[in-house]
Amino acid sequence: MWKVGDLVVRPSYGRDICFMIVGVDVGAGVAILKGLDLRLIADAPFEDLAALTETDWKSYQVAQAKLEHETLRLVQLRRQVEKDKLGYRSERRKQGHDFFELPGRVLHLDGDGMYLEKCLEVYRHLGIHAVGKNIPESSMASVMTDLLVEYDPDILIITGHDSVLRSAKAEDALRIDNYRNSDHFIRAVKAARKYERSLDELIIFAGACQSHYEALLESGANFASSPERILIHALDPVFLAEQIAFTPISETIDIFQVVKSTITGTEGLGGIESRGKYRIGLPRSRY
Repeated sequence: MWKVGDLVVRPSYGRDICFMIVGVDVGAGVAILKGLDLRLIADAPFEDLAALTETDWKSYQVAQAKLEHETLRLVQLRRQVEKDKLGYRSERRKQGHDFFELPGRVLHLDGDGMYLEKCLEVYRHLGIHAVGKNIPESSMASVMTDLLVEYDPDILIITGHDSVLRSAKAEDALRIDNYRNSDHFIRAVKAARKYERSLDELIIFAGACQSHYEALLESGANFASSPERILIHALDPVFLAEQIAFTPISETIDIFQVVKSTITGTEGLGGIESRGKYRIGLPRSRY
């Protein structure tokens, strides 16, 4: 008998995604599944589940580590190239000064505590000041104003889990009731925009796997998932936030570049023109 906490794959989908069982309906013979590294929550019949083998697990870990490492490497390479291009550091040092950096600050609301901890670890690695809050998707809108007042972020991440309901038809892709959590994300974005209407003062990303991209942008998000209703990686919001945080305040964010910096890319994330949140200061205090 399957139980909460079991790690499984789905043979009907080629065993390509690793899941954890987070709920079981014995009467209906259905398990609720959460992707281990994809922001997906879905239901599956017991007969379409197979236990995660050691081979599955090792292959999965190797593939994910390679993907994340390569993305981090490209982020760090791009950041160094941009610093060299600006030339601030070498020029100021010649004059006996050095500058300090103020990248954008992040408030990250996540419906999944395990994903949130992983995201916060990567924020720290990338040198971004981020506050994370594990809040159920359905409660995000109700706490939004208080959190924005308390933390006053430059960048707001609203994410967790989502999916297109299995009963939904392809022609009904624009119906919000065909999505598991998109409506909660939309209400959270609207609550944030009531607090800060400017699309440049507060940069918002909202969504998860297969979320209603068009409705999220219409509600006031600068960036959202998922244009092609595909699955997105748990760390995609972090890599998107990094690009925003380190784009100079005087520049408009390169939409293609910011989305390309994520693991999933333009099929999974998109957005609208917005200004960056990176500032420099001079001189660096010796204290």
